[in-house]
Amino acid sequence: MLADCYRLPPRLALTAPSLRRRRPARWQVCQAVVLVLLAAICGGCRGRERVAPKPRPEPEIGTVEFGGRRFTVCRVDLASQQLELFWRDDKGAAFRSFSALDQWLQGRGRRLIFAMNAGMYREDFSPVGLYVEHGKELRPLNRARGDGSNFCLLPNGVFALTDSGAVVVETPKYPGIAASTSLATQSGPMLVIDGKLHPRFGRNSTSRLIRNGVGVISPTQVAFAISEDPVNFHEFATFFRDELHCDNALYLDGTVSSLYSTTLDRNDRRADLGPMLAVVWVGKRGTPYSFRGTSAK
Repeated sequence: MLADCYRLPPRLALTAPSLRRRRPARWQVCQAVVLVLLAAICGGCRGRERVAPKPRPEPEIGTVEFGGRRFTVCRVDLASQQLELFWRDDKGAAFRSFSALDQWLQGRGRRLIFAMNAGMYREDFSPVGLYVEHGKELRPLNRARGDGSNFCLLPNGVFALTDSGAVVVETPKYPGIAASTSLATQSGPMLVIDGKLHPRFGRNSTSRLIRNGVGVISPTQVAFAISEDPVNFHEFATFFRDELHCDNALYLDGTVSSLYSTTLDRNDRRADLGPMLAVVWVGKRGTPYSFRGTSAK
């Protein structure tokens, strides 16, 4: 009976074994909270590592030395940069200069990033050969032969953007891709044809000029080059094949060869121009464009 008088109330009657059972339960909760927090932090870090960089609007561009001569090379990634062909404005007037083209683009909320003369043209600045802009053929394929011009130093060719990507093809092969072409310019001569230099190029030719051209590295990679030192056709074609690794490349022009680049802060004004190939930044009207320079190698 006396023992019953001193019995503890049920809510206080906690034995040592019961305390041992509850303590691990509390530690397990704390450990779980810590693990969840660590997982969230580490997961956030991994998430940040997986974020891909935003595509850059300006193409890779810089100066390369090859065979003792300097070339400025622009590599355009068609997967992230917009390459277009320009000749006339919406009133039918030829642009004739990079500055005029850039001003026209800015009035439409766009910006010229890179540009190069895009083939031979007549006194009225119209293309000598094929010209396709936004899928519309504005000048037909020119199959002329033997007038003594560089354009007719056969084989000549066509640079085109098609449903399958960028190509440089000999003029007779163009009709086979015409239906899938959205952009095309014809010029001549071909510089590189299926990995071989044009058969008419002489290694020791003394005809050296500032020249520019375009080659295809892959269906999504296009290389533009302009010589900073006078070169002959053989030297220029060899540069495209051996340095830029273009199996097919096309001569665009000489003497009037010109380049525009925001990255290089360059705007050549050697002559009034006809068609121009250009990389264009497309943004909201009034949105400023800022660029960062990068080298080609």
